[in-house]
Amino acid sequence: MKSPNILFVFLLLFSKTFYSQSIRKNHLEMTETEKINLVNALYQLRTGPDLINDLSNFHGNFFSFDNTLDPNGLSIHLNLPDRPENDIFFPWHRQMIFELEQAMQDMNPNITVPYWDSSTDQSATSSLWDENFLGQFNEDWNLGRSLGTFGDLPTPQDVINVQAETDFLTYSNDVERGPVHTGGHRWTGGVMRTPFSPRDPIFYFHHNYVDKLWAEWENIHESSSYIRNDMLRYNGSYNFGGTTFPIVNPNNILAPNTLGVFFAENGLALLENYSVNNTYRALEKFYYQYTIEAGNNFIVPSGTNCNFESVNEIILKPGFEVSSGGSFLAKIDNQVNRTSINKRGNEIYRNKIPFDDVGELQIVAFYNQDYDVFPINIYPNPFSERLNVRFGKNVLSGTIMIFDLMGKQIKNIPFKNSRYLNIESLAGLEHGVYIMQILDNETKKLIKTTKLIKIE
Repeated sequence: MKSPNILFVFLLLFSKTFYSQSIRKNHLEMTETEKINLVNALYQLRTGPDLINDLSNFHGNFFSFDNTLDPNGLSIHLNLPDRPENDIFFPWHRQMIFELEQAMQDMNPNITVPYWDSSTDQSATSSLWDENFLGQFNEDWNLGRSLGTFGDLPTPQDVINVQAETDFLTYSNDVERGPVHTGGHRWTGGVMRTPFSPRDPIFYFHHNYVDKLWAEWENIHESSSYIRNDMLRYNGSYNFGGTTFPIVNPNNILAPNTLGVFFAENGLALLENYSVNNTYRALEKFYYQYTIEAGNNFIVPSGTNCNFESVNEIILKPGFEVSSGGSFLAKIDNQVNRTSINKRGNEIYRNKIPFDDVGELQIVAFYNQDYDVFPINIYPNPFSERLNVRFGKNVLSGTIMIFDLMGKQIKNIPFKNSRYLNIESLAGLEHGVYIMQILDNETKKLIKTTKLIKIE
């Protein structure tokens, strides 16, 4: 169905309650006007109750251990394979991006969070980093980026490999600890290498791509499931800006369309298996400048209100339904949008609100890594007062380094001619997660990286 203007209007009768709509696209498909609106919204989020700061602090404080006296405290990251009962990596970030997007849509309902496909868009000169797009935030917010310095981005084959996994827990663990997730953090550098990575707007582009991959995997395998029925922040007790967030069961958001979220790719937004509900917004407006195709159980029930808007094409296929008493409008408006699609003036209203410097940065270790040298056993783990390190062979000269999750080095222990070390005086460390790295001073190479848990 292709026309300069498509209009379907049914009986207008809809609820005045609120809610969601979102067609998320690759940032490369964004118009100049969309970029301006998004950038302005990101800046504006920090001028009142600072949502960006709140999200980053929460993410940092609960990154891999909640730093309370409870050794079984919940955390967002690195629960697999050790603590599958606490795993929330995929759904927590899905809900987090949704929270941010809803806040921006309160300012402008046409804004959606784009994604960054880091497996193909790998240049430091990409338009993503232009000074009139995300580049400006590096200085304005003191993000300390160092593009391409500290690691590689995932390859298309990395994506193919991880998407081929059939077991959900293995898939979740491999995505979180592997290059598809960690690559974007390390390659970007700066705060993206720390637990406070949500300070950088690229975090949301990056995790939106990870979320897209999970959506594609789940669409094929339909086997995602969680033991928990709530999540940190989204457990009915957290309040931000005067609003207490409701409980979100991760099993209720296994597909993004349950939130009214759809991903567009290569000029096509496919909208299926969704019932308009106006829970968040009195009008659910789905905008995409290329082709919108809806069908296969996309329903506009009685008493709800939904619009499609495109510059190019809208296709309604079998399975698209508007119930009696529902309101639906589909419009192609190429005259208005084409005149402004690439317009750029002085519309961006920058504000410089630099974050505090996080200090000397250390790569977050998302996995325990042996470097194919010889066995190294570290025990007990969890530990309370001391650690034992047993090497598979004599090490002439080395250094044991222990970091907290902010990357601050808290122990530096040189040793010589050793096969066994006893590290004492650790009782004073706070409870939580630490990273140990062992350096062979002779070769100047790491021979071990592992996660440690300090308990009482």
